[in-house]
Amino acid sequence: VIQKLLGRPGPSRYLVCGFFFQSQDKYRAQATPLLLTRPRSVIVQEENPLAINALYDLSVDISKVRKLRGWVLRQSPVYVSETAALLRDMGAILCKPDQMEAQKKLWISVCTSQKDLVGIIEKFPASFFTSSSDHDNQKANIAYFQMLHLNKRIISKLMASAPQSFRRPIEQNEQMIQTLQKTYLDLGGKEDNMKIWLQKLLTQNPYVLLKLPDTLHDNVAFLRNAGFTGDELLRLLSKLKGFVTELNPESMRLTLSYSRETLGCTEAELRQIVLQCPALLYYSVPILADRFKGLLTAGVSMEQIMETSTVLELTTQIVQYRIQKLRSFGYDVCSDSLEVLNGTKKDFEMSYRKLRLRQERPLFNPVAPLRTKD
Repeated sequence: VIQKLLGRPGPSRYLVCGFFFQSQDKYRAQATPLLLTRPRSVIVQEENPLAINALYDLSVDISKVRKLRGWVLRQSPVYVSETAALLRDMGAILCKPDQMEAQKKLWISVCTSQKDLVGIIEKFPASFFTSSSDHDNQKANIAYFQMLHLNKRIISKLMASAPQSFRRPIEQNEQMIQTLQKTYLDLGGKEDNMKIWLQKLLTQNPYVLLKLPDTLHDNVAFLRNAGFTGDELLRLLSKLKGFVTELNPESMRLTLSYSRETLGCTEAELRQIVLQCPALLYYSVPILADRFKGLLTAGVSMEQIMETSTVLELTTQIVQYRIQKLRSFGYDVCSDSLEVLNGTKKDFEMSYRKLRLRQERPLFNPVAPLRTKD
């Protein structure tokens, strides 16, 4: 792990070199910058044998370190053992060989290749280097998800991004999965499509497994009482990407009440707005108040917001920036559609580029021959 940190380009390499391998009088976390530049001294210093021996003991490829970050080997003192101890405490290195082998076999059963496993270890080391006491739970949970016919890619992603769900007893995951399945069917979902729906939900929000089934029950019951039909709730759950378990009835009640009063719409109209912009459910009243104020200050009407409610997903700062940029090319959001404001930064840049090209394009081609009647 130390070798990868030393040899990998990017911030992680500098983290070890700049934070843990610096002189004793500068070893203070509060005052130490993480990014240090390469020493500029033209005097060639001798390599520190203590540092080299310590790295050798950890099986680090010294030649690679010497090639990529050779100046590290010339520093004195260095803190190789301290860094190794920190990584050991995090579970990243120095695990018992038999434990490492058991984890490897376990992960290979859900990875498509060893290359994929290496990628997971690099991105999610804490998910791989885990306590041996969790091994039986991991094995049982893997078998359970395989029984659900989830593919390897989904299972490995769940293990990597939400390892806690695989370290706990299988009964807890079974209970949440069964609750999700029952909710899907009760809302009118088709049995044939349930596996795809479940896979998509777990991929979008792996942490849904860690939530309490009662939370899902309560939130669905609240939305039913708010007038949403089963089909609408199914669409809403899909659009919320599993984040329905992050909500609670009281916060939704406050948000919906404020939104209806501010927009001056009926309950039926509000439900359609929520279906168009499900994020409305989990924004707090202060956040919504700020976004409504920003749009109205820019000259946008309530009718426009109701027509394109997804604009409420954007922060006030982003909205102001995009409106100003559009106005520089003559696009007036007050009289035109707000749809151009929506989307990611990439989406907006594409829309903006089209508007700019439209404005810059000449009305006619001056070199083209004019068509006249004989």
